[in-house]
Amino acid sequence: MGLPLSFEFFPPKTPEGAVKLRAAREKLYAKRPEFCSVTYGAGGSTQEGTFATVAEIQAEGVAAASHFSCIGATKGSVRAQLQQLQAMGVKRLVALRGDLPSGYGLGGEFQYASDLVAFIRAEMGDAFHIEVAAYPEFHPQAKSPEADLQAFATKVKAGAHSAITQYFFNSDAYFRFVDDVYKLGVDVPIVPGIMPITNASQLLRFSDACGAEVPRWIRLRLQGYGDDTASIQAFGLDVVADLCDQLRNAGVPGLHFYTMNQSGPTLALCERLGL
Repeated sequence: MGLPLSFEFFPPKTPEGAVKLRAAREKLYAKRPEFCSVTYGAGGSTQEGTFATVAEIQAEGVAAASHFSCIGATKGSVRAQLQQLQAMGVKRLVALRGDLPSGYGLGGEFQYASDLVAFIRAEMGDAFHIEVAAYPEFHPQAKSPEADLQAFATKVKAGAHSAITQYFFNSDAYFRFVDDVYKLGVDVPIVPGIMPITNASQLLRFSDACGAEVPRWIRLRLQGYGDDTASIQAFGLDVVADLCDQLRNAGVPGLHFYTMNQSGPTLALCERLGL
């Protein structure tokens, strides 16, 4: 058995985007992913798009995992959505608290992802394999690293089956996180999230927003290439393939690629790694 792979997509915003995403998925399916996940917008703003994309992936014969966020949700609305996904044949969920839409108080019947996980397990038993998010470099809104580790342990103990991490470029952060949560009694698979490097300014902007650390040496090299896209992509492929190699050699349970709805960069990494 090779290393299990999974791919993440976001719901396309335009008909052209949908056509491009179908083409990208078709190419990536050659790598026989264990599942493909589909993200969810702030405050569930893309829920319809998410479910539509999930339905397409399922119809293409690949297991789809729907992101499922609970901010602003009620037990009734969550119950109805779970039944809808179950009727679609979906067997995996990525359970998240979700981003707070701007100007939003902590309303709704769920405050934390752990509340959502516990509710799904209570309502649906083992109908879904539940993934949760992990932050090796800590959630940007965490009060402290200790609180973040504890919050993660709480989510898993509420009934999560496995976890997918935020992307990172420093394997030590991942290994340390896995060790730390193991000491808190967490022994579910924690799959590293992998972000291909293709666009320097987009990556740096993204990383600042979500609290992922781009090591100084990588940042400076990327900035040094200016607008030289070919060099940025070649360097990015080297750096991320090396990271994946370190993770694979350490026996990680799988690799989850943030594809940004493109097949090229992820396929290039898979080829380089012989996956």
